Amino acid sequence: MTRRLYYEDAHIREFDAVVVSCRERDGAFEVVLDKTAFFPEGGGNPADIGTLGKVHVLYTFEQGDEVVHRCDGPLEAGETVHGEIDWEKRFSNMQNHTAEHIVSGIVHRRHGYANVGFHMGEEGVIVDFDGFVGDKELSDIEREANAVVWRNVPVTQSFPAPEELPRLEYRSKLDLTENVRLVAIEGVDVCACCAPHVKRTGEIGVIKIFESIRRKNGVRIRMLAGDRAYEDYAKRADSVSRISALLSAKPDEVAPAVERLLADRDALQYKLGGLKRRIIQQKVDIIRETQENLVFFEPDFDMKELQLLVTAAREKCPVAAAFSGDDEIGWKYVLASKTVDLRETAKAMNAALHGKGGGKTELVTGTLKAARAEIERYWNKESEVEG
Repeated sequence: MTRRLYYEDAHIREFDAVVVSCRERDGAFEVVLDKTAFFPEGGGNPADIGTLGKVHVLYTFEQGDEVVHRCDGPLEAGETVHGEIDWEKRFSNMQNHTAEHIVSGIVHRRHGYANVGFHMGEEGVIVDFDGFVGDKELSDIEREANAVVWRNVPVTQSFPAPEELPRLEYRSKLDLTENVRLVAIEGVDVCACCAPHVKRTGEIGVIKIFESIRRKNGVRIRMLAGDRAYEDYAKRADSVSRISALLSAKPDEVAPAVERLLADRDALQYKLGGLKRRIIQQKVDIIRETQENLVFFEPDFDMKELQLLVTAAREKCPVAAAFSGDDEIGWKYVLASKTVDLRETAKAMNAALHGKGGGKTELVTGTLKAARAEIERYWNKESEVEG
């Protein structure tokens, strides 16, 4: 059985231990020590990494009563090695895991909801609750959680005897009966948990809930704490600062400035749309009726504008075809006709010009991976090419 130093003191960063065994497996070496400060993956908490002597610990996991260190090199059974965990990663995990306990404890006290899912990764801490909590309530929960942090209350652990457990109130995802480790945050929460935690809530620094997503039976939240919350804040602050400079607006006035910019953009797009519709109508008005197909190239038109063009032009020809794009990215197209079944027309064109698309008898849309010259040749030299 491996002696677990992280239960004795979660702040142990270095230790000396005796190698009990080492075996090669799948290109790495699985090392068991008589004691370790490396936490194995479990309970939603990532595994510790670090070094044992000169070899790197890539992953740590449980196997029965033993903690197994997956290393990139071998160690000799019986030798004493110096272990050092990646403290930056470990402490960040401790900050975020204890923060999750605080938030989950507050949600449970306020609403009676259980934490039914927990994952801690690079994207943040993901927590699933079995009931819905709205954004306003989550904001209040976040404020209360940070008040707990700033009160700097103690975080303690215990292993109650099995006969004591029925008399204790604590949160747990599983129906546990033995070897239960309880993590208590004074005045806030008691929860069964196997992971390392900070000693006092002040070590967390800050807790931030970033988003909530309503799920079928509850809500999923994403949160960050400690160093990860700070790094996220620094990135966001830098983005706001750069946007502020671009908009010539104060940082706290960026949102209204962006709203004004979007409103101006929408007004211009509406005006541009009106101008394009006039251009389309003028373009079609000067075309005389013909028995030849009409082909248009309008690099700056979107699909809706292409459709307006060919719908108007089909009154004066068998088939009106309009293309937008360029030879590098390819061409979007719309075909329209009042007399020709365009499904077969489009099928043949797609086969010849590396295209795909479809639609109804009188209107089809799609894309082509061909050069403009190839498209023009396909529609033959007798077609009237506009644009």
